[in-house]
Parts: sequence; C-alpha cells; structure tokens
Amino acid sequence: MSSPPSLNHRNARNAVIAGFLGWTLDAFDFFLLVMTIEAVARDFHRPIPAIALTLTASLATRPVGALLFGMMADRFGRRLPLMLVILFYSVMEVLSGLAPTYAWFFAFRLLYGVGMGGEWGVGASLTMESVPERWRGFVSGLLQEGYAFGYLLAAVAYYTVFPRWGWRPMFFLGGLPALLSLFVFSQVQESESWKQSRADWRTYRRAFASNFKLFLYLVLLMACMNSISHGTQDLYPTFLRLQRHFTVHQTAAITIVAMLGAMAGGMAFGALSERRGRRRAMVLAVVLAALLVPVWLGMPTVALVAAGAFAMQFMVQGAWGVIPAHINELSPDELRGFFPGFAYQMGVLCASGVAYFQSVAAQRFGYLPALASSMVFLLVAGAFVIGFGPERRGIVFGNRTARPLAKTL
Repeated sequence: MSSPPSLNHRNARNAVIAGFLGWTLDAFDFFLLVMTIEAVARDFHRPIPAIALTLTASLATRPVGALLFGMMADRFGRRLPLMLVILFYSVMEVLSGLAPTYAWFFAFRLLYGVGMGGEWGVGASLTMESVPERWRGFVSGLLQEGYAFGYLLAAVAYYTVFPRWGWRPMFFLGGLPALLSLFVFSQVQESESWKQSRADWRTYRRAFASNFKLFLYLVLLMACMNSISHGTQDLYPTFLRLQRHFTVHQTAAITIVAMLGAMAGGMAFGALSERRGRRRAMVLAVVLAALLVPVWLGMPTVALVAAGAFAMQFMVQGAWGVIPAHINELSPDELRGFFPGFAYQMGVLCASGVAYFQSVAAQRFGYLPALASSMVFLLVAGAFVIGFGPERRGIVFGNRTARPLAKTL
C-alpha cells in the first residue's frame, strides 16, 4: 500500500535535507584542513607537502567507506548506514583537532576518509530514490553543491575562528554533524526503491559481475571529475596566500565567493541536464572551465580574482551538479547503495595524488604554472571521457527497460 502524496512529498523533502546536510558537513570537515594547511604544517614542524599528503590519505581511504557502508545500505537500507557514517566522520574530525603529533594526525585523517567515502553513496542513493523523476536534475545539483556549501562554511570558519583561536578549535566544530543523525532517525523514511530491489547475496554478486564494464567506466569518469574538482580547490587557497600574498581574510572572502559560484553552477547545470541531457550539460561546463583557466589564475586585483574564482567554480561544480542523478541512473537497482558510491570513491583514489603532485610541482615551478598546466590537461581529458560515455536520463528506478542506454552524444 503506497503512502499518501503529502507523506511522500514530506519524506522527499526530508531526504533531500538529510542528503544535502550530510554532504555539506562532510565537505566542511574536509576543507577545514584545506584552509589551514600552512598553520598545521607549522604546528607539526612539517613542510606543506607533508600536510597535503594527509589530504591524499583521506581521499585514498574513501573507497573503503564506500564499500563497507554501501554494501550495508544495499543489505539493510539507507537510513542506518547514513546515521552511522555521519557519527563516524564527526568523531574522527574532533580527534584530528586533538592530535598531539603528525603521526596521530595522519592516522585520524586516514580514518576520517573512511567516513567521508561512506557518506556520499548512501546519502545520494537515498535522496535520488526518494524524489520524483522530474526533480532529479535540479535536486542532483542541489545535493552535490552541499559540497560547495561545506567549503563555504569552512571558509567562514577560517575567517572568523582561525585568526583568534587557531586551527584546532576549527576541527572541534567538525563534531556538530553528529546531531544530523537524529534528524535522519526521526524524519526520514526508508527508500521504497530499496525495498522493491533488495536482493540476496548471490543475485547481488551476479548483478555486479554483469555490470563490471559499466563500473570501470564510472571509475574513470569519477577519476576525471575528482581530479578536476580537487585540482581547482585544494591548493587554491595556498596559491592565494603564498603566490598572490593575500591576507587570511582576503583568501577566505575569495573562497566564499567561489563557493557561491559553485552552488549556483551546480543547480543551473543540474536543471539544464533535465532538458538537454546529462552529458551535454557536463561537457559544456567542463569545456567552458578549460577556457576560463587564464581568468581563474591571472587576474590583477582582488575583485577580479574573486570574479575569476566564481566563474571557474560555477563551471566545475556545474559539471559536478549533474553527477548524483547521472551515476545513480546508470547504476543497477540492486546495487544502488554500493555501485555509484564505490565507483565514485575509487575515482577519488585514482585522483587522490592531485593536490600532492601539484604542491611538489609548485615548489619547483611556482603555483601558477603548476595549477594552469595540470588543469587544462585534466579538463580537456574530462570532456572526452564524459562525452563518449553512456547516459540513462529519466530512468524509472525499479524499471530498467523504461529508457534505453544512450551511448554517444
């Protein structure tokens, strides 16, 4: 017996809120370190590449979380794993702020990555399965830009908390997401699509084996997308501080403006993908981002730098805004808790060295040439991978024959 329309609408709204905030607060925790790399390096008496390596460590362990929590989501439902993963990454963030040595800090960042990796797949599958098909494009952009909003909040914390109390209290704020688990427990219902598609382990393994080529494509796609995202974000505040010699407040303000652009772009291209197709919208955003690289890095004044940052993140996160809908639509019903999230995080693993290698190249050649050359290459490569991949826009979850698999633009 189906639920009344009012209950379905309320649950869809609550699922969107839970998915958005889960990814927002996860990203907030991650980008606190991005904003404070210099200070953490000084405190632990380590060079900046050593702290950049802890970013790589968090990215590298994300597939573990996607595997564990994703399989749990397919077996036991989306709600319980989502609550557990939020609690887990919140605890790891607080412990990172308490770390007495670099070795302990590195270990907590490894474990934090497990939680970060588990959140996206579970939260995205719950959200995409809870909303009507016609909402998916816009909600996809909204959901993914929780990541940009988390970065924006990290920049606000950097602007307000860091100058007065330093980096450690900023990480204590990372314990607040644990409260979100109470909202999920009390306000979000289990996905009907999961109830209809739940499979035994034998069927589950068979479904993965029969879709293995698709899985490999999604890993490649997500490797490109994560390289583009982290390549334009992780070392950008350091570039502003060390090469452009901007103050803490100027760097934070530019980052806030950039993330406003990211949120606008994600929702705009997410909505565009509903009309023009997922891949067309993504390719357009990535190609325009490649053309904007000189504007992003070469503007002479603070105001123009902020405008360039806004434009770049509008395009980069515009492409990302399509991702939750796109890869959940491509994923088999039986595997949706695990398949898109694990592919996403394996892509993260493949892209996890971007910030480290950019930082090493920057120390030798300077931040501007290191960022410019790497991003032009990654953006052009990403456009080809997106454009020649499959698409299943508007598929009805639970009905794989509702729309054919489009293979080219």
